[in-house]
Amino acid sequence: MQTFTSWLPIPADSDFSLYNLPFGIFHTGDGKARAGIAIGDHIVDLATAADAGLFGKRRFFKKIFGQNTLNDFIALGKPVTSRIRRKVQDWLTRAEAPENAARLLADRHQATMLLPVRVGNYTDFYSSIEHATNVGKMFRPDNPLLPNWRWLPVGYHGRASSVVVSGTPIRRPWGQIVPKGQESPVFAPSRQLDFELEMAFVIGKDSALGEPVSIDKAEDHIFGLALFNDWSARDIQRWEYVPLGPFLGKNFGSSMSPWIVPLEALKPFRVKSPKQIPAPLSYLQHTARIGQNYDISLEVSVKTGKINGETVISRSNTKYLYWSMAQQLAHHTVNGCNVCAGDLMASGTISGPQAGSYGSMLELSWGGQRPVELNDGSSRTFLADGDTVTMRAVAERGGIRVGFGEVSGMILPPFELQQ
Repeated sequence: MQTFTSWLPIPADSDFSLYNLPFGIFHTGDGKARAGIAIGDHIVDLATAADAGLFGKRRFFKKIFGQNTLNDFIALGKPVTSRIRRKVQDWLTRAEAPENAARLLADRHQATMLLPVRVGNYTDFYSSIEHATNVGKMFRPDNPLLPNWRWLPVGYHGRASSVVVSGTPIRRPWGQIVPKGQESPVFAPSRQLDFELEMAFVIGKDSALGEPVSIDKAEDHIFGLALFNDWSARDIQRWEYVPLGPFLGKNFGSSMSPWIVPLEALKPFRVKSPKQIPAPLSYLQHTARIGQNYDISLEVSVKTGKINGETVISRSNTKYLYWSMAQQLAHHTVNGCNVCAGDLMASGTISGPQAGSYGSMLELSWGGQRPVELNDGSSRTFLADGDTVTMRAVAERGGIRVGFGEVSGMILPPFELQQ
């Protein structure tokens, strides 16, 4: 891969290198939302860059980048979005600082990040065989994986309205739960609030109703990836999920990182997917001779309100996913379901083969039986009010670093209901 240098100082350990250049939506205290590209400790203000003529079609791109979501930009298609990214890369790698550098750059640490896309539809998959097996062992020790799991990417349609940007607090939900030793439910706040370590992909190209997206064309419809935490209330979920699946135990909140890493930035980190046994049906078989997964290191920490309260409790990797993103999208659309630019599809919890790589408290504490010790001397089986969960992700290889920043959220006490 070509080596890049910049006139702009970029910390060596920055997630946002010249090889990355992720897209997001921000404002700088004036409340005026616009699109930007993260680079080191700065943001390239794309609306201002458009006004300066960096991309041509000044009025058109100024309007596109002056919106409070990336949807219209993403919908222009990869030939356009990739060209914009290359133009910014060229601008950053000039021999000397351009005269308009100060005007086009914003301080990333002073910016307020917004949800990068208007999520019209959200789908959550169940693509980690380690996670599915672990959960299955807790509830069905003799038959952890259901018969369909190795044949198709299991998924469900989630709630788009409660997808929020990183930093948004999450309130502990109420619902029906069945206390241990009882047969009838009570109405109460969840006692088993959990996180789910996930990677989401953002649809970048519409498909037509009734026309499936083939597995070989799937990546043409994927704009980029973002870190994702699909919060879960396990006790509410356990009681409600039969026979139709997750409902109140999931739809109270899902957190998305503010930066979307373009798929092209992740090409150096492709790896082979796990061997699938039995071989999937033909519409789910990859024909391209390239790796379909990505080697992206993942990390989850929990921070309490005490001193030294942050503890890394899990380290995992997207390479463990059994079902690839292309397989997820191909299956999602094989019945003719159409997708739209800005739609969000999440991987499901990403767990690895060792206990320290599990992507949820449900697994880390093994259903509450094994408390997780934290640095401040406390322990958790599930999340407590006041806890902040932060997820981070980075891909590194051959001196190239592409990071995702972080997605975080603090747990607020339940809403006070009059019963």
